[in-house]
Amino acid sequence: MKHLKVGTLMTDNVVSAVPDMSFRDVAKLLAEHDITGVPVIDDDDHVVGVVSESDLLARRQLTARELMSAPAVTVHAEETAADAARLMVRRGVERLPVVDEEERLVGIVTRRDLLRVFLRPDPEIRRRIGEEVLADALGLDADAVDVHVLDGVVTLEGRVRRQGQATTLVGLSERVDGVVAVVDRLSVDEDAARRGAPARGAHDVAW
Repeated sequence: MKHLKVGTLMTDNVVSAVPDMSFRDVAKLLAEHDITGVPVIDDDDHVVGVVSESDLLARRQLTARELMSAPAVTVHAEETAADAARLMVRRGVERLPVVDEEERLVGIVTRRDLLRVFLRPDPEIRRRIGEEVLADALGLDADAVDVHVLDGVVTLEGRVRRQGQATTLVGLSERVDGVVAVVDRLSVDEDAARRGAPARGAHDVAW
């Protein structure tokens, strides 16, 4: 399946600070660029920390090195937007510096950037699950399972032959860009699996 990568969402013209920058200069950076935080980089463009508005409010008259949260939580440009969003939630941060293979700063991605992924129309999400999950990934007809989408919440209904198949279907659907959550209403036809016969109904999946 195709997933939006962090590199396509990030801002590559990054406002950054250096460790010896004063409190006043960091505050000026945030105000001038209307941003709420900056990565702090060393002489080799490696991210050594992040200074946010809350850091500035907590302490005054310090340098960026003393103000910053370290080590910095970073993400690579090739990681998916969904993975970056989960990392933000897990670590409780509003932005992630984006680094290359050598851990050098190449961009920054914010929660606002990632929200663009989760604003996809419901019909597009449904189409992608049918085409990319059911057809491409699992080799099934796009309508093999009923897929209902409302405000990004996907409901899957139908019968599969084994629990593992239902788990795979739910897991792949959760990874489709724009999906907020998946409601699993799939049933398992264990009798058909033991008989080795399809025993299909209108929306049965025999894998």
